[in-house]
Amino acid sequence: MRLGKYELGKTLGHGNFGKVKFAINFETHQPFAVKEVDKTKIIHLNITHQFKREIQTLKLLKHPNIVRLHEVLASKSKIYLVLEYVNGEELFDTIASKGKLSEAQGRKIFQQLLDGVSYCHRKGVYHRDLKLENILVDAMGNVKITDFGLSALPENFRDDGLLHTTCGSPNYVAPEILANRGYDGAASDIWSCGVILFVILTGSLPFDDRNLSVLYHKILKGEIQLPKWLSEGAQNLIRRILDPNPISRITMASIKMDDWFRTDYHPAYLDDEEEDIYTSEAVAFPMHQVSSESSSTINAFQLIGMSSCLDLSGFFEKEDISERKIRFTTNHSTKEDILNRMDDLVTNMGFLVQKKQGRLKVMREEKGENGVSTILSVSAEVFEISPSLYVVELRKLHGDSSSYRQLCNILSSDLGVPSNQDSVMA
Repeated sequence: MRLGKYELGKTLGHGNFGKVKFAINFETHQPFAVKEVDKTKIIHLNITHQFKREIQTLKLLKHPNIVRLHEVLASKSKIYLVLEYVNGEELFDTIASKGKLSEAQGRKIFQQLLDGVSYCHRKGVYHRDLKLENILVDAMGNVKITDFGLSALPENFRDDGLLHTTCGSPNYVAPEILANRGYDGAASDIWSCGVILFVILTGSLPFDDRNLSVLYHKILKGEIQLPKWLSEGAQNLIRRILDPNPISRITMASIKMDDWFRTDYHPAYLDDEEEDIYTSEAVAFPMHQVSSESSSTINAFQLIGMSSCLDLSGFFEKEDISERKIRFTTNHSTKEDILNRMDDLVTNMGFLVQKKQGRLKVMREEKGENGVSTILSVSAEVFEISPSLYVVELRKLHGDSSSYRQLCNILSSDLGVPSNQDSVMA
């Protein structure tokens, strides 16, 4: 069967509203999964708004640990969601067949799950139905979060700043949702992640009973029995996540700073965030492509172009270019020396660091005055002007401007040339 540029093949599964089919883009030969939704069922069950919200949510999310929506097509009777094809299985099936995972395996899955969920929260999306069945694991062992049908967006919050819709799956639902007094979407998602961590490390649910009333009573009390063979680090983290009090429950930022969690942690590198910035500037100055690893030096014309007042990126962001891009000169011995020094400085400040193609990306989750967590994300790149002089370029990708300026001041004070030497600021 042909659907636009896609050729539909075998059925991969069945959902509540239709089938999921394997598909090939016959122009690029790239595989996809096409979710076929019956319009009549959506209208009959009065869930048109929920379905539209899922599409709206998926359009916002571009992360390696979230199943990506590529396109939406429609006929008179059906809607087709063209989704990323995941060659793997549900995490539920993995646990059902293998039982519990080793701490190293379980930690890798949990790290990727947290990366995806924290990204959702930064985008203002709260999943609200995180469970083993909604987490796919591909053939390479990578996590892909799916099924955002119950997700909440900022417009779903009431005037008290809380969500009030009771939803989720019984064994994974947070106690504050059951209390029916309003709940914080981030805290409730963290609870569900804790249940998932418990299951993948022990092979059983922390709260379970055939009688829903008894099950909910157990969840509200939050009493769990952790196996003694689990490491102390894993036990402590699970207890802090499965805290029935959402106010004292560990936050996403604190989880990412936990020693057990950080072991062998490699955060997802979000190319899309940086491409949004680089693409806009490339319109004015194609020479910005010197940032690739193959070009480690920069000439005077390129330096002028980088600092030019003709930069067009102001048309793409509300924030002034000087607020999010800062450069300073340094005369440290080598490019690698500069990058390593920056790595040491920001790590001591609690940032997570990613290195890719001679560029650093640093991230730190911060708690604002209103209690909402935000991410400060900054990229850093070093250009060689001469054998003894370099330009360090810092770009703010996300986060609070004052925190960003504070970081820039610390780095430039430590690495920058003395004030009596020439420097570059843009």
